[in-house]
Amino acid sequence: MSVGEVKPGYELWRPNREKPESITTKIIVVALLLISAVLISLVTIGGWPLLRGGLSMGIICMIFAILDLAFAYAVSKWTRGVLPVVAAFAILLVIFCAVAVPTWFGRDKVGFEEALIPTPMLGLLTALLIPIQIFLMIAAVFAFNQEWHVEEERPIGSGSDYGAGASPAEGDVPPLPA
Repeated sequence: MSVGEVKPGYELWRPNREKPESITTKIIVVALLLISAVLISLVTIGGWPLLRGGLSMGIICMIFAILDLAFAYAVSKWTRGVLPVVAAFAILLVIFCAVAVPTWFGRDKVGFEEALIPTPMLGLLTALLIPIQIFLMIAAVFAFNQEWHVEEERPIGSGSDYGAGASPAEGDVPPLPA
């Protein structure tokens, strides 16, 4: 029997994905990624005329937002492998935001061009990204350590529905251990 094949009469079961803490962590990571993507998009679109490097910097910012959406989709499908990448991108974004916040707040003087959104608001949104990214780093590392990838074989029909958290029906007798 090769790797990935299941013995006849058995099914793969991922017990760590059914734990309430794993489900909660997954929801938190997905929510933080979606919030991050929205904030990045708002800052990028609102400050598009003022971004240094013009088109190229705007494209880089939009790539970050699109990657956050892609990561959110992957995590929602229990893909554990993207979690270290999520943490790494969050570190990069914290650095970029820490550099950008003072420049957004420094543009509220006379003589500077105006953005689509007032620059103090862009500064606030950029500053808000910093704690969100820090929480995202922590949540991603915590989720990675929950071992969502662990698989076990069990006889078909011996457990509750996957992910439903249902208890066995009355009269169901659990199989004897082998």
